[in-house]
Amino acid sequence: MGAVDSPTIGNGIESRIPNQSAGKYRRMDAYARVVEDEEGEMSELRNSGSSDRRKYVFACAVFASLNSVLLGYDVGVMSGAIIFIQKDLHITEVQQEILIGCLSFFSIFGSLAGGRTSDAIGRKWTIGLAAIVFQTGAAVMTGAPNFLTLMIGRLLAGIGIGFGVMIAPVYIAEISPTVTRGSFTSLPEICINIGILLGYVSNYAFSGLSEHMCWRIMLGVGILPSIFIGFALFVIPESPRWLVLKKRVDEARSVLLKVSDNPEEAEKRLAEIEEAAGLMNPEKTEQIAVWRELLHPSPALRRMIITGFGIQCFQQISGIDATVYYSPTIFRDAGINSDSIVLAATVAVGFTKTIFILFAIFLIDRIGRKPLLYVSTIGMTASLFGLGLFLALLEAELVPSKLGITVAILAVCSNVAFFSIGLGPVCWVLSSEIFPLKVRAQACALGALGNRVCSGMIAMTFLSLTKAISVAGTFFLFATISALSVAFVYSFVPETKGKSLEQIEMMFQNGRGWEGGGEVELGDGEHLVQREKTSPGNLVVHSYVDEVHLQQ
Repeated sequence: MGAVDSPTIGNGIESRIPNQSAGKYRRMDAYARVVEDEEGEMSELRNSGSSDRRKYVFACAVFASLNSVLLGYDVGVMSGAIIFIQKDLHITEVQQEILIGCLSFFSIFGSLAGGRTSDAIGRKWTIGLAAIVFQTGAAVMTGAPNFLTLMIGRLLAGIGIGFGVMIAPVYIAEISPTVTRGSFTSLPEICINIGILLGYVSNYAFSGLSEHMCWRIMLGVGILPSIFIGFALFVIPESPRWLVLKKRVDEARSVLLKVSDNPEEAEKRLAEIEEAAGLMNPEKTEQIAVWRELLHPSPALRRMIITGFGIQCFQQISGIDATVYYSPTIFRDAGINSDSIVLAATVAVGFTKTIFILFAIFLIDRIGRKPLLYVSTIGMTASLFGLGLFLALLEAELVPSKLGITVAILAVCSNVAFFSIGLGPVCWVLSSEIFPLKVRAQACALGALGNRVCSGMIAMTFLSLTKAISVAGTFFLFATISALSVAFVYSFVPETKGKSLEQIEMMFQNGRGWEGGGEVELGDGEHLVQREKTSPGNLVVHSYVDEVHLQQ
């Protein structure tokens, strides 16, 4: 008995060590199982809460994007309604160009005012203001007895659209988690495509009515989406970043708790926003008017402006609005004579545009912004060149008319498909991501200004341009511009996938904004690792594993 209890080295000790060791590791194994069970339950609860919060953010993004349905609907419905407006009001070809293109120019006023308005009354209420102004304009257009009244309605509708297209991406980017920001910020572009499709369907559905009534009903239907926006204002919260700018930090924290995966992430995001807003270090905040800062930018801000303004302009000068607005004209030039067949072909274009935007929303946060832009711009260049080539061959009667019509329809569908998978949504995502918090709303308004000016120029000059250099020559010109956009993407567009808005700002400030994706990908990995290590529940597992290694 003494030998067994004795601490001296001998058989007793040798027999006890394995027993202690076995008991020790049995206890550790049991503890590991308990930790695994607890971690599993915590992970399940965390994932459930995260899923609910992302559904909430998704719902907010959808509601904020409803104004984009109005823009899309106007683009789509005017392509067919103009046929009947011309017959009913006897307007000239120049008046047709003005009527179609003026919306983009009028929207400039909304976009410019939207930056100031969203900083003054908030992102949320600017969304509501956009719906009210557009709704008023749509009502005026519906009852317009002449061209002048129609133009007044277009003015109001354009201002409303300008507010909407500027504020929606900004709001969504500011409430979305980093890992889903690209997908959620693509929703306005998806809604534009849905609106275009609805406009085409409306054209086809009401084309059988009298010339006096059909275009009025087509335009009047556009009022309906804005009604739902009124209900949305009671659901969506204000942007937490705007609340921080207004020093309403407690309200910002409350919103972040609703849209973040866990409280720790919410506090981290709040700290980043506060620092970006200059509230933690007020002495570092420069008291310079925002527009003065934009007109005299720092080197980092200048790089951001070139990227954001440039991609907005290329989105439009590559001819997408001409393809959508004037698709009936293109199909007529290709040899289709029936109004109903022309409108049916435009519906096919609308379906194609809507379907391919769905691919973008699934891919933008998986493969990144820049690869989608490459696929998009290269594909658009090939499609536009092919369309111009076959229209030229048709004009020279070198191909059968049926083949030319088929290829023309396929080329138009291909062009809008490639646009929708990249340049369409990514343009708005990038514009809402790259600017600092202090100037984000105004800088996005500047980008929207470039977008709307280019859209208006294309829409108002397309018919005149086709008369000067032919329809085929016009699309060869668009193909050349699209090819230049490939070079612009290569030279000036960074990869922002996986970066928080504050990290993207630092990337430009450090002069690495235009350096390709290698370092960004490394940053993404570090961000994910840090997030994994700081999530609750993983701390217990990491510390436990460290303990086991130390004991071994």
